[in-house]
Amino acid sequence: MYIQERAKLKDKNRIVVKIGSSSLTHPETGKLNLLKIEKLVRILCDLKGEGRDVILVSSGAIAAGRQALGGQARPVTISEKQAYAAVGQARLMMVYQKLFSEYNHVAAQVLLTKNTMTSEISRYNAQNTFDELLHLGVIPIVNENDTVSTHEIQFGDNDRLSAIVSALVGADLLILLSDIDGLYSDDPRKNPDAQFIGLVEEITPRLLEMGKDTAGSDIGTGGMSAKLAAARIATDSGSDMVIANGENVEVIHEIMEGAEKGTLFMAHPNLDFDLMDYISYGY
Repeated sequence: MYIQERAKLKDKNRIVVKIGSSSLTHPETGKLNLLKIEKLVRILCDLKGEGRDVILVSSGAIAAGRQALGGQARPVTISEKQAYAAVGQARLMMVYQKLFSEYNHVAAQVLLTKNTMTSEISRYNAQNTFDELLHLGVIPIVNENDTVSTHEIQFGDNDRLSAIVSALVGADLLILLSDIDGLYSDDPRKNPDAQFIGLVEEITPRLLEMGKDTAGSDIGTGGMSAKLAAARIATDSGSDMVIANGENVEVIHEIMEGAEKGTLFMAHPNLDFDLMDYISYGY
């Protein structure tokens, strides 16, 4: 099924990959899974070696902070989350910088806030920064700047952030790696009769209704509703999007080879697309 649509993914040249905290950590302890991160880095470097532009949107700063601070309980208050993120973001980037350098690639840290995107000047500067980094052959690693974001000015999850980044840089493929296989007609954790949906040609109001919050881990924050919001931004901006299970990060290569992995959302460029509409009104 969907062989033609999947085969076209082989030709994508500017790829944004988002990986969630639950896909980067050991479920038993919440500590960083270094073996998986190393595999992820190797795969992204291989995509670069094929001549593609690659951007990584990585969660995990708060989880890394928990680990650095002795495995504290998951933070609840904003100040706790910001403190953990301040410790963990440096730790996480240290890991990424080391691993990317081992494969002779350079990684750069890009921390964004919603205010960056809502300001026309800041958004333009961010776009220029991404363009220059990609021109230099660098792999940008993006995260929300949790140390300064508050509820009023935050994206809320990296699913939406990755879609906004995709639109900003003109990506032609966004891959969301999560702890689920893709889109289902209902929450498969609760309903064994839930049907898997392999291809979405159009995001309809009925589909959005299905996007009930299904965040089920102690680490991550983004449920299916966030992923559908991300799909709407990405596909309207002209990017295909795939939601796939990040348990095995080799799935990235499989997706790029046209394998039927995850749920593929087909791009349907909106001629009236304005990124500000999606940021301001929380799509």
